[in-house]
Amino acid sequence: MTTVEGVVPAGRSGAGAVRARRPLAARIVARTGGGAVRVFLVLVALFWLMPSVGLLLSSLRSPQHIAESGWWQVFSEPAQITWDNYSRLLSNDKVMGSLLTTAAITVPATVLVVVIGSLAGYAFAWMDFPGRDGWFLAVVGLLVVPVQVALIPVAKLFGAVGLFETTAGVILFHTAFGLPFAIFLLRNFFAEIPRELLEAARLDGAGELRLFTRVVLPLGGPAIASLAIFQFLWVWNDMLIALIFADSGNPPVTVALQQEVRQFGNNIDVLAPGAFLSMVVPLIVFFAFQRQFVSGVMAGAVK
Repeated sequence: MTTVEGVVPAGRSGAGAVRARRPLAARIVARTGGGAVRVFLVLVALFWLMPSVGLLLSSLRSPQHIAESGWWQVFSEPAQITWDNYSRLLSNDKVMGSLLTTAAITVPATVLVVVIGSLAGYAFAWMDFPGRDGWFLAVVGLLVVPVQVALIPVAKLFGAVGLFETTAGVILFHTAFGLPFAIFLLRNFFAEIPRELLEAARLDGAGELRLFTRVVLPLGGPAIASLAIFQFLWVWNDMLIALIFADSGNPPVTVALQQEVRQFGNNIDVLAPGAFLSMVVPLIVFFAFQRQFVSGVMAGAVK
């Protein structure tokens, strides 16, 4: 007996046919139940958060307690918690100044990549100019160039033009290496915008600049937010570029903490709170733009 879609084969009930057509993963989830899956995801989240919690509790303990026992002893002896480490950190001008230096590098590098990447992504997606496809292929090719390859040539170039060991040099380096991914991501996202929508705006008299600011940017908000988060996290947590190109007298926080380890190996009362503060800022940025980030990821998955 031949069957077609929607007709139950002979000898098989309707419920059995539905179960047979369901994917294995869906059947496993259905049998285990949503509650078990949620418990598993909560356990995974707690496992990944454990290092952050341990760093926070270590930053709230004295150096003597840190040397004697692990951070989990705080739960049995809450009296170990003290804010003295953060008081010492606030009085450490080098570490606190490095946080400001990191912000002075990260914010401009993120803004420049988002602005230039948005303009270039729109141009590659919706503007006709000679060699457009070739230029875009060149941009895509730059994605595979490792940062390490450019360290020596860029260092020589910055030394010749006076940008070596300057904040501007670090910003330019991060901007240059962040643009290929930004252009690739935003071009592909902007290209999915319906052509009819752009043509309707052109018929209403909108020029390219107005079309970009009034139509493309609002629709590309989730992708732009995702790009901004990626760029911010990459620049804020970078140590290699900062170690080579930043001002050694006023380094970013990653280099400042590394110097504290090198000069004062047992200076844990400064290192622990400093490391936690340097980690908190990216977490705040991520959770502040979490909704836009998820929207951008889901939009890219659907498209």
